[in-house]
Amino acid sequence: MTSSREVLDIIQRGASEIIGEEFLLDNFKAKKQLRVKLGFDPTAPDLHFGHTVVINKLKQFQDLGHEILFLVGDFTAAIGDPSGRNVMRKPLSKEAILNNAKTYSEQVFKILNPKKTTVMFNSEWMSKQSAADLIQLASLQTVARMLERDDFNKRYNNNQPISIHEFLYPILQGFDSVMMKANVELGGTDQKFNLLMGRELQKHFHQIPQSIVMMPLLVGLDGTQKMSKSLGNYIGITDKPDDMFGKIMSISDELMWSYFELLSFKSLPELSALNHAVQEGKNPRDVKVTLALELVARFYDEAIAKKAHEDFINKFKNHILPENLALLEIKATDQHGLPIANLLKNAGLVASTSDALRLIQEGAIKINGEKIENTKLIIKIGEAHVYQAGKRKFAKVVVK
Repeated sequence: MTSSREVLDIIQRGASEIIGEEFLLDNFKAKKQLRVKLGFDPTAPDLHFGHTVVINKLKQFQDLGHEILFLVGDFTAAIGDPSGRNVMRKPLSKEAILNNAKTYSEQVFKILNPKKTTVMFNSEWMSKQSAADLIQLASLQTVARMLERDDFNKRYNNNQPISIHEFLYPILQGFDSVMMKANVELGGTDQKFNLLMGRELQKHFHQIPQSIVMMPLLVGLDGTQKMSKSLGNYIGITDKPDDMFGKIMSISDELMWSYFELLSFKSLPELSALNHAVQEGKNPRDVKVTLALELVARFYDEAIAKKAHEDFINKFKNHILPENLALLEIKATDQHGLPIANLLKNAGLVASTSDALRLIQEGAIKINGEKIENTKLIIKIGEAHVYQAGKRKFAKVVVK
């Protein structure tokens, strides 16, 4: 039987900060079922691996037998969470919010057990609030308190506009905790102000303040900035299996351990054994394969994950080129043909000809699986080849 201390160790894994830890431990000792809240505003149609860090933590609470409350912020999405932003969000249309909410609900059940998850929408209670109710709720906080928040403070000091409705966001998120009677709320480190607001409002409404479990922000594929679709450094949970596998294999050996800690469901002893194996000389790439297999299987199944692994080996280790590529026709610049840099750009394999030249010099451009070094190479008219840029970009091109 798992002890209360061991249960707390599970919850502490990967967490950046826990507020109300004693409350958690006392309830674990008493074997009390807790109401655990996680909210997402449906501001985009798809989730990525960065979102799953807190969903994984919610899954741990679920596996421990607690009541899981997944909140879709369909009301607050119309305001837009200002956390970590230096400009105002553009409000979303109701149609976009509803479409995104539907896909969120579907995607989250790739991780959570739908039969043991209560999905809630904060429009259920917020749409019933009158203007007088909202004014009374807003009166519980001061402008000075709001300006304690780092992103608001920076915008204020930089003379950047802050709309009044943005001040309402953390108050409404906190009010969600009141209406849901949450015992625990999960969120990223950038959500700390909002999460603490829930504790404050619960005290005002004579509820026991929720414990807070904050998770770090997952670093993206670039190895420096947080995972974000706008930065293009993300792995989407709806990515094709081969793309997902390849992206995971592209992360650095150092970043791999952070992904294991925050995304894998392997036990700490298992992770320790993998780390020890690398220290003893095992190739980190082989350990990374273990991570890629686990994550692709989570969002698809084991057979698909194994197939993605085989495709990865064929494509990148054995240099077997992908089949069924559509033939792309590109016009020559003159009677001699087309410079390689122009071809790569026109085929969409690189952003610019200067990028093409840089990648050629770095040995990252291949034609029919063979690395090229000549930056002045002219591709003759009528020649069809498979061009590769980096590890994952391919195009079959003929010059006309």
